[in-house]
Amino acid sequence: MFGGAELERVGVSKLWSFLDGSAAAELVTSGQVRSGRGFRVGSYPELAARVAELQYRNRHHVLLYRGQERDWRSVRGFTTLKPTIFRPPDGRKTLPDQLVEERYETLRLAEQRLAEGFEALRALGRQRVARERLLRWAILQHYEVCGTPLLDVTHSLRIAASFASLSVGTSLSADDEACLLVLAVPHLSGAITASAEGGLQIVRLASVCPPSAMRPHLQEGYLLGEYPEMIGLSQKQHYRPFEMDFGRRIVAKFRFEPRAFWGDPAFPCVPREALYPATGDWLEGLAAGIREGLGR
Repeated sequence: MFGGAELERVGVSKLWSFLDGSAAAELVTSGQVRSGRGFRVGSYPELAARVAELQYRNRHHVLLYRGQERDWRSVRGFTTLKPTIFRPPDGRKTLPDQLVEERYETLRLAEQRLAEGFEALRALGRQRVARERLLRWAILQHYEVCGTPLLDVTHSLRIAASFASLSVGTSLSADDEACLLVLAVPHLSGAITASAEGGLQIVRLASVCPPSAMRPHLQEGYLLGEYPEMIGLSQKQHYRPFEMDFGRRIVAKFRFEPRAFWGDPAFPCVPREALYPATGDWLEGLAAGIREGLGR
C-alpha cells in the first residue's frame, strides 16, 4: 500500500483462540473473535491457563495484553483498538480531517516541549529523545499528555487484568464485566521492534524511559505503532479507517466480573497505587507541566 505497509491482520490465516460458549480452543479468524462477546473466565488462574494454551498453540507469535473496562465496538460491531489520535470524538462515528490536523499540531508542540524539558534537566537519554520521534511519542502516550499514533499494551497478563478492573468500587456494578484483549505480534527484539512486512513497530517502554521514571518499568509497558510511522494527515489519507485499527491483531478476547475474578488471595489484583506509583517520578512531573501548558 502506498505510504507504508498495511497493518497485518493476524486472523486472515486462522489462529487458535477461545470463543464465547466454546468448550476448547479452536482455529478461528480475527473477525470471529472481534465480533463475539468474548470468552468468560471466572478467575485469574483460569485466565492464565487459557492464555498459556494460546501462547503454546500460536507459538510463532508473541502475545501482548490490553485491559479495558469495556469492549469498545466499531459501527460494524467489531472490537476496535485505535490509537488515541485517530479516535472519533464522543458521540461521533467519523473523525474529521481538521480534528486530525489539530491533534497532530498539538502532538508536535508536545514533542518540542518534551525534548526541551529533557535538555533543561540534563536527563539521561536526552539525545535519543531529541533525535527519535517514536520515543517522544511513546513517552507522551504513556503519560497521557496528548493523543498519539501509538497504542498502550503490556507484556504482563496480571497488569492488564488489573487495569481492566480499575473501576471496581466506582462505576462497575456487581453484574458488569471487564474486558481483556490478547494481541499477537511477530516478535520482540530490543527497545524498538520494526516489522516492515507486518506494518508494525513495537516500543518497549522500559528501554526508552530513564530508570528514575519508575512507572513504565512497573507496568511492563509496550506501545504499538504503524510502520512506517503515521506522521500526519497526508499519510493517513492513504489508509482506510479499518487499516489503522489494532483490533486486527486481536487473537483472543476475555471477559470477567472483577469482584469474583480476584477472589484467590494468592493472585491479588494490582492496586491503583501500584499501577500509578507516587514515586516522585520527575518524568510524570514534566509530562504534567506539558499537559497543563497545552490546556489539557
